[in-house]
Amino acid sequence: MSASTRTRPPYVLARAEVRAVERVSPSFVRVTFGGGELDDFGTPGDVHDARIKLVFPPASGILPDIDRDTDDWWGAYLAVPEDERGSMRTYSIRELKASDAGTEVVVDFVLHLAPGLTGPASLWASRAAVGDELWIVGPRRGREDRSGIEYAPGEASSVVLVGDETAAPAIARILEDAPRDLRGIAFIEVPVASDVLPIDAPAGVEVHWLPRGDAAHGLRVIPTVLDYLGDTGHREITVQDAEGEDLVWETPIYSGSGESLGAAVAHVDRYFWIAGESGVVTTLRRHLVKDLGIDRAQVAFMGYWRRGVAMRG
Repeated sequence: MSASTRTRPPYVLARAEVRAVERVSPSFVRVTFGGGELDDFGTPGDVHDARIKLVFPPASGILPDIDRDTDDWWGAYLAVPEDERGSMRTYSIRELKASDAGTEVVVDFVLHLAPGLTGPASLWASRAAVGDELWIVGPRRGREDRSGIEYAPGEASSVVLVGDETAAPAIARILEDAPRDLRGIAFIEVPVASDVLPIDAPAGVEVHWLPRGDAAHGLRVIPTVLDYLGDTGHREITVQDAEGEDLVWETPIYSGSGESLGAAVAHVDRYFWIAGESGVVTTLRRHLVKDLGIDRAQVAFMGYWRRGVAMRG
């Protein structure tokens, strides 16, 4: 059955080209993608923390051909010979621009360029130039299932957003898509002070950037969040190792560890959204749920990456 005679799949697999590259800070490079294949991509105004997939070319630099005449984009990607398919990584959308002139997808890449820490995405972003091409996979426009979006504050009266540099683009997008009367606070740990970037947050949301400098990952944001929540009795903070193959992923309606979940509840008080390095997220989860007694149904904990491990997909 041809693509023209079957129901269109819920996702868009688009070949997109780089339209602009901007080094916005020491640790972030902002890449704008465009092209006609993006015209049906994404949900403008309701992006929040939506996850998308990017396929980077292999060492040859030749972007693989992926069969789009199928509803199984993942199977089509895996059908490409391994040495030709390149690498796939998950990212958040920093901005989705839709106009009569077309659609552009803006992605902020974190540059990990230290020896032993550079992966294919960071290396590609550090060398990106106008005209380069990637595959982008994401939700088709007009869908109402909010595919890939975890941010769901419900009726919560306020929100607490916490993340590191890998979660900064999602936090920024959440705040810029939020109702202008949203109240809450955001804590974002970044490598250096020059990585502080503008966010058009609602007036009722405080945004705190926490440059860590020489401190270990998470050791600025964890005590700051605990102090804010009134846990002033904590002593030395130890970042918990995130063991196992899977990243921690616990939301009010899903448990990556198989934890039994109760009935969904309305977030009448505060809603917590916490993302970033999996060990840091796990440590905060332990303090919030076990030590402070915060109902796990009020919190989304998401490990975006794990220290010392090259993530796939």
